[in-house]
Amino acid sequence: MKRTFFLLLYYGFAQYLPDSYSPVLGGISNRVRIFCAKRIFKKCGKVSAINRKTYFGTGKDIVIGDYSSIGAYCVIPNNTIIGRYVMMAPQIHIVANNHRHDDITRPMCLQGSQCSPPPQTIIEDDCWIGVRVIMTPGRHIKRGSIVAAGAVLTKDFEEYSIVGGNPARLIKKRK
Repeated sequence: MKRTFFLLLYYGFAQYLPDSYSPVLGGISNRVRIFCAKRIFKKCGKVSAINRKTYFGTGKDIVIGDYSSIGAYCVIPNNTIIGRYVMMAPQIHIVANNHRHDDITRPMCLQGSQCSPPPQTIIEDDCWIGVRVIMTPGRHIKRGSIVAAGAVLTKDFEEYSIVGGNPARLIKKRK
């Protein structure tokens, strides 16, 4: 019941408040969104920012660690784990599931999803994900990694990797 109330408060009001970085009401708006998230998510640490128009479904299985931030207009599926000190820029889209397409005698929209439940997305500690990154289902972004703006992440990389492109490839290692 409590989660439902805060989901209604978030989606009906808080998500429309000014950007967290707005000079006048940004800080208050951010605190209202974080207040709601703490009552919606499975676990919510000392979050730095949850920006406007972030969509996270029911949020019941989302875990977000301390000092992490989520940019404006991000789409985050329920089964996502976000570590500590993670910076997520605006318009990141984490895809929850793909459609089946193996039966050519049936329309794809009638074949259902590939996995049920959808695979879990994990973003480990101290990662930076650039603007407009798209992640396919079940990605695991390892500790200290940077995903460049506009990247399409279709596979996982080692710790401290800097990746970018479509599809994303290793650019260099931070270590």
